Amino acid sequence: MAERIGGKMVFGGGVLVTAGLTLLTPVAARCSVYMLICLRVLEGMSEGVTFPSMYVLLSCWIPPAERSRAVAFVFAGTKLGSIVGMQLSGLLCDYCYFGCWPSVFYVLGVVGCVWSSAWFVLCYSSPSVHPRISVAEREYIEQSMEYCQTSAKLQTPWRKIVTSRPFWACAVAQFANNWGAYTLLTCLPMYLHDVMQFDMTENGFLSALPHIAAWLIMTAGGHLADWLRAPNRLQATTVVKLFNTAGLLIPGLFLFVVGFSGCSRALAVSAIVMSTGTAGLCASGFIVSLIDMAPAYAGILMGITNTLAPVSGIIGPEVVGALIYSESTRSQWLKVFYITTAIYCFGAAVFVAFGSGEIQDWAAVPQTTADSEERDS
Repeated sequence: MAERIGGKMVFGGGVLVTAGLTLLTPVAARCSVYMLICLRVLEGMSEGVTFPSMYVLLSCWIPPAERSRAVAFVFAGTKLGSIVGMQLSGLLCDYCYFGCWPSVFYVLGVVGCVWSSAWFVLCYSSPSVHPRISVAEREYIEQSMEYCQTSAKLQTPWRKIVTSRPFWACAVAQFANNWGAYTLLTCLPMYLHDVMQFDMTENGFLSALPHIAAWLIMTAGGHLADWLRAPNRLQATTVVKLFNTAGLLIPGLFLFVVGFSGCSRALAVSAIVMSTGTAGLCASGFIVSLIDMAPAYAGILMGITNTLAPVSGIIGPEVVGALIYSESTRSQWLKVFYITTAIYCFGAAVFVAFGSGEIQDWAAVPQTTADSEERDS
């Protein structure tokens, strides 16, 4: 959809629908639990369009020399949103006088609607249709890009995509990254509570620390990756493999620190923060690789991988539950950390073997004469 009608409409529409459904959440909750479940399913569907359409926009707007830091900065925004959302929700529940928990949905829903209005006014799907961009900036962007979105509809090379090893390397790496993220976010608080007798959720600042670390490391990592990708330094493929490996193996290492931290709560929390934060280095790994290898089809590639990878959010907690159901002890949790680290290592190894930061032959879009004349004019 984003590649056919433009990333602006699909991304903005997804956020607007999500915000509208958020406003209806308190009403649905009071009416029926089934209505609430249906509404949440619809909300998930509307949110599902955002990442693929975001990739379509990034592939049209961000030159390769600035790609890592731009992609990392955009994805870091999800971490910043989690920080602000959690802290604001807590304040609203504690101090709001018009309905405590419903106020969270009303305020965030209104914010989403206001943001969407600004988005539709200010954003455009590509430089060629932006009415206020300078000629110099438009020419710089378009001349730097491997591909610029035009009115021509490209034929999607489905067979080439599903048989592409670099693409599946990205999918495996994203699955491994998501497995670790879901384990950290949904299960580690249980470990801290059951094994270390410590509830990190009691302190709002501590609960936000992993997201703060991820935001900082993602942003800094993107700048470093672009510096390394500059001419006469490292090849793009080397950089994405380096950052992807670091973003998977370092979090696994810190998971072991959590497991062997003994009774030291400070060490355990520090290791959790660093494990979550360093996982953000993958933003300059497989996440940017999807655009590097096929800028013309980046939205489709992200749509596929972002459909497959969240399956880890279903399987991961089930595995944890099976291991600790009878006894939530340190020895049982070590098995959880071993499995997660093994998946991290597998994802890193696959991407090192088959990943790529170069545009693939099947994704190269030849410039037509009409396109060249239009850009020259």
